[in-house]
Amino acid sequence: MDRPVAVITGATSGLGRIAAFELARQGYRIGTVARSRSKAEALVTALKAVTDESVDVFHADLGLLSDARRAGEEIAAHYPRLDVLVNNAGLHAFAQRVTTEGLADMTAVNYLGPFVMTDALTAKLGASAPARIVNVASEAAQQAKTIAPAEDLRRTEAYTRRESMALYGRTKLMTIMWTQELARRLDADKVTVNCCDPGFNATGLGRDLPGSAVLQRVLNILRIGDPRKGAGIIVRLATDPAFAGTTGGYFSARDARPLQCPEPGRDARVQRELWDATAALLAARPAA
Repeated sequence: MDRPVAVITGATSGLGRIAAFELARQGYRIGTVARSRSKAEALVTALKAVTDESVDVFHADLGLLSDARRAGEEIAAHYPRLDVLVNNAGLHAFAQRVTTEGLADMTAVNYLGPFVMTDALTAKLGASAPARIVNVASEAAQQAKTIAPAEDLRRTEAYTRRESMALYGRTKLMTIMWTQELARRLDADKVTVNCCDPGFNATGLGRDLPGSAVLQRVLNILRIGDPRKGAGIIVRLATDPAFAGTTGGYFSARDARPLQCPEPGRDARVQRELWDATAALLAARPAA
C-alpha cells in the first residue's frame, strides 16, 4: 500500500463527506468510522467515482467509549501506516440523551469518543511519522462561560433547547483544550495536532431540531453556510505543507486565521486538569 492513509469520522455527510472526497482526489486511501451501515455503503459507492483505491469502513458508535476504543484498535491493526486522522463527527443534541454507558451523548460523541479513539491510534500515528491529527471544533466554544472538568464530564441532567447551545459549546471547548494539551504531550516531529472552527455550515449537525431539514434546504438554495468552506480548513490542516510543523493551533475557516482558545479553557493548567479528569473517568470505567 503506497498511498497515504486518512481516516475520517463523520464522513457520511456534511463537512466530513466533502473532506473525504478532497483527500481521495489528492491520492489518500480513505477510511471512515460510521454508525450507519447504509450511509457508509453510499459513501463508498460515491467515492469510487474519484479513487481507484478501496475505501475502508469501520463500524462504530462514537458515543460509546467501548466502540470508540474498538474502532481505534481495528484501524491500527488494519493499516501498516496512518498519515492523517480527522476527528470530525459531531452532535448537537437539543435535549439530554444518556448513553448505555451512563454518559451524556453529546459529551461522548463530541469529546470523549474522539479522545478514546485517538488514544488507541497514537502509537500507529507516531510510527507513521510525519502524521497529522485534525480535530473539528466550533465557534460555539465561545458560548461556554465556565469549565469544571471533573463535574462537566459527568453531567447528565436534563436541559432545554435554549440551554443546549452552551452545553454544545462546552464540548467543543473541551475539544480545543484537549487538542492543545495533546500537542504538548506529542513529539511534534512525529505527530502534529491542530483544531479548527469550520464556521457556520448548513449540514445535518442540528438534525434533532424540528424543521431542520427544511431550514437546511433553504440555506442551500441561498448558498448560506456552504460546507465547502468548512471542509477546506480541515483539508488544509491535514495536507498543506504550510502546516507541516504547526501543532497545538486553533484555526478559522476564514483564511486559516489563527484563533485563541476561548476562556475559560485557555490556560495550560486548566487544559491539563481536563486531561487528568478525562483520564480518571476512563480509568474508573470497567474494561469492555
